[in-house]
Amino acid sequence: MPGKEERKVKVLILSHMYPVTYNTVYGIFVHKQVKALVNAGVEVRVVSPVPWAPWPLDTISKKWRGYSEVPYRDEIDGIPVYYPRYLAYPRAWFFSSSGKRMYRWIKGTVGKIYKEFPFDLIHAHVALPDGYAASMLAEEHGCPFVVTIHGQDFFITALKATSSRNAIAQVFKKSGAIMVVSRKLKDIGCSFFPKEKDNFLVVPNGVDPEIYEQLSGLESQVEHKPNDGPHIVSVSYLIKRKGLDVNIRAIEKLRNKYPGIQYTVVGDGDQRDPLAKLSKDLGMEDHVQFVGRVDHKTALSYMSGSDVFSLPSWNEAFGVVYIEAMACGKPVVGCRGEGIEDFVEHGVNGMLVEPQNVDDLAEKLDHLLSHPEEAREMGEKARELVLETFTWNSNAKKMISTYQQCLIS
Repeated sequence: MPGKEERKVKVLILSHMYPVTYNTVYGIFVHKQVKALVNAGVEVRVVSPVPWAPWPLDTISKKWRGYSEVPYRDEIDGIPVYYPRYLAYPRAWFFSSSGKRMYRWIKGTVGKIYKEFPFDLIHAHVALPDGYAASMLAEEHGCPFVVTIHGQDFFITALKATSSRNAIAQVFKKSGAIMVVSRKLKDIGCSFFPKEKDNFLVVPNGVDPEIYEQLSGLESQVEHKPNDGPHIVSVSYLIKRKGLDVNIRAIEKLRNKYPGIQYTVVGDGDQRDPLAKLSKDLGMEDHVQFVGRVDHKTALSYMSGSDVFSLPSWNEAFGVVYIEAMACGKPVVGCRGEGIEDFVEHGVNGMLVEPQNVDDLAEKLDHLLSHPEEAREMGEKARELVLETFTWNSNAKKMISTYQQCLIS
């Protein structure tokens, strides 16, 4: 007689980073992980708290107006997503207490979810505020919780104030598992929180291989004009630490050797106007194209149509966008000493440069552009590595193993 079917694990995902109506690629990596968990047999509900933005807060910026327009409940790829509001202050004021505020504002929504979906475990993304709120919710509902660190907690939050670092330490003390997305984050975590050095678990992010199987039939968004030369692409939030200005300056140095060189910047952010001004000041308007924010599949098509993907970003915990470009068969260029060293081997499947070094970046880009066959081979090796090792399916297996260990301990 067949044995009784094993009950599926029920997990509540708590992440303020998740696709929303005004930004469908925000936190897309969390959603991809959630989809892989569901495909692997985990039952999931997602709670993605959104800052409360009544008038006049909804008038102070485009971002805050976007907050006010998010529905309270949605369904993305069949996965129920709740967007309760919580009290968050502009410019991250009083951030060390943000976890407590998030808990107080979302506990009613989570309580209603628990009545119809008695979750076994809570998985929070980032320690503060989400992880702190998760620790309080887990205590209230008598279940364990785990937390994934993506970089913000160590690169920004832990440096804000002693109170913020202490809040993160409290989360780690209560968490059933502390997952980080790269070895770099583990090293930083061990230096900040030495008491937890044996509790950090590296679980890298991944890609969705099915999408890349479709790329062969996807029309490239990169327009190849008759006088165009090589195409370089970046997909990123347009913020200072992404090094997009370094890209522009490096490409300007290559303009005489490659008169038709083109650089496409996909994404949006507060550096868009300064970057456009830099392009104009360098006389690069005909070589640099800003296309703004696009959906995920369109971003992939830009990568697929490029010759090289370059993003000389520093303070980079992992960088899903790099492995996405690698899965498209492109050689990538990034910075030494960052999370990408977990998967980019210099001169084998990509190039590593010194942070904020225009000359070094120009030299590496020149090498790739002047050796197209070598660049193509790098791209093929990059694709093979990613699709063999860095997929959301492999990520989900590690997550489920971690969940099970927490539930039996």
